[in-house]
Amino acid sequence: MANKSQELKRVGECLYRTGNNAYFAIIKVSGKQIKRSLKTDDVKLAKRRLAELRAKTGRLHGRGKGNVRFEEFADTWLESIKSGMKPKSWDRRRVALVGLRPFFKGVLMKSVEYSQIDEWRRKRGGNLSARSHNIELETLKIIFRSACERGILLDNDADKFKRRKQPKGTPEIPSRQDFFTLVAGLRGAPKAVASGAADMVEFLAYSGMRVGEAREVKLRDINFENRTLLITGGELGTKNLEERSIPLFPDLRDLLGRMFEKRIPPSSNAKLFNLQSPRGAIHNACARTGLRDFTVHSLRHFFASNAIEKGINFKVIAEWLGHKDGGVLVAKTYGHLRFEFSAEMAERMALTAPSGDQL
Repeated sequence: MANKSQELKRVGECLYRTGNNAYFAIIKVSGKQIKRSLKTDDVKLAKRRLAELRAKTGRLHGRGKGNVRFEEFADTWLESIKSGMKPKSWDRRRVALVGLRPFFKGVLMKSVEYSQIDEWRRKRGGNLSARSHNIELETLKIIFRSACERGILLDNDADKFKRRKQPKGTPEIPSRQDFFTLVAGLRGAPKAVASGAADMVEFLAYSGMRVGEAREVKLRDINFENRTLLITGGELGTKNLEERSIPLFPDLRDLLGRMFEKRIPPSSNAKLFNLQSPRGAIHNACARTGLRDFTVHSLRHFFASNAIEKGINFKVIAEWLGHKDGGVLVAKTYGHLRFEFSAEMAERMALTAPSGDQL
């Protein structure tokens, strides 16, 4: 027997009330019944929310919208965002759609429901890392949000699903001694010197730049008079698509001076480096010198941790690194100080016993 408190009683056009005085709306759109709780027991508020819901549903399924299928809408959306994204970011969305498509192929966008998204989560989620799961979920949310904006969907049920917690690894930060050993190993390898890999490693460590930004630096971007370096990211731009300027830090200035003593670029439009990445040279040097296998990105960590140890404000460091969050990411990600610095600071915590005449 049904619970009478949950039975709906019609009290107005499209407006219903339960035995507990909770109000519901039941509206038909294109032959489909939409039932929504108005989340109130106040009749005036219920009527206002009903009017808002009716206005919202009135925009649903306009001409040509009702029969679009998930894969058709997703492909059109993917193409529409291509010009405003970096290739790597766009490809991440493309790969996410490859994983999503089997679960939604053939489904009308207007008919996508919570249960179908939950089926994707249950069947697909166990086979994905937390990061891949979150990228696919985020892609779903963006696609359905776009469908809502175009009047194809009423609600974005993907928003009801939470991201999985991703394990946070501690960044590999070379100590100063590790870095000096790495540089010595690179300088002792003729191939690393000839290719520019040895210079590029020092350049990354002294500037904090991403490798994609460093390989796009041109002579015209370096201003020795003002002691600044413009970071443009080249044709593809920086990660956040904004140019930034950093100081020519002392070590960076000295390195550039040594580089120009050996080789002056033929024109101001010439690139500072002719290689894509010093990754292979770093791997070989680490193997030869017995170091951990540091990555190119470890050099960015090295720069950030050095700046933190010098007492430089997180906001300033964030600006140098190209972050737009005022230093939040620096504090969370790059705030892991190296062990020897932490141990040195710990020694300052010793309490000094008061002298006898103070007791």
